[in-house]
Amino acid sequence: MEKLSEKDKELIRGSWESLGKNKVPHGVIMFSRLFELDPALPSLFHYNTNCGSTQDCLSSPEFLEHVTKVMLVIDAAVSHLDDLHTLEDFLLNLGRKHQAVGVSTQSFAAVGESLLYMLQCSLGQGYTAPLRQAWLNMYSIVVAAMSRGWAKNGEDEDEAD
Repeated sequence: MEKLSEKDKELIRGSWESLGKNKVPHGVIMFSRLFELDPALPSLFHYNTNCGSTQDCLSSPEFLEHVTKVMLVIDAAVSHLDDLHTLEDFLLNLGRKHQAVGVSTQSFAAVGESLLYMLQCSLGQGYTAPLRQAWLNMYSIVVAAMSRGWAKNGEDEDEAD
């Protein structure tokens, strides 16, 4: 697993400080952008409430719960920047879960774009090239771990992890 530089960690922690206190609204910005980039995604959310349109989806309580979970994963990653490897099993399983509901690893690129878009909207002038790169570095580590969950799915389950 790759390591982040101290500078990356500093930038990520500093920028997350304000965002982390207000997770759901920021998460909604992120998912609104994601659905623009990848219009097929809302159909993967099978809730009682119809996710027919982005608006329906974004106002559904089950969906907001999912947004909260996603933001908590980012929060966990930010809290574990010094020891991201401790999240490996958690992220592997998260990868498996996403594969099970029909998400493809290609969607991760759009999620990354949406994360950066949300940071840009929220941070304004504070959104700099080094900050963007720091978040990309962290995101690529998280995605790599989740993607290993896809790969592992094809293997025999009785192997010791």
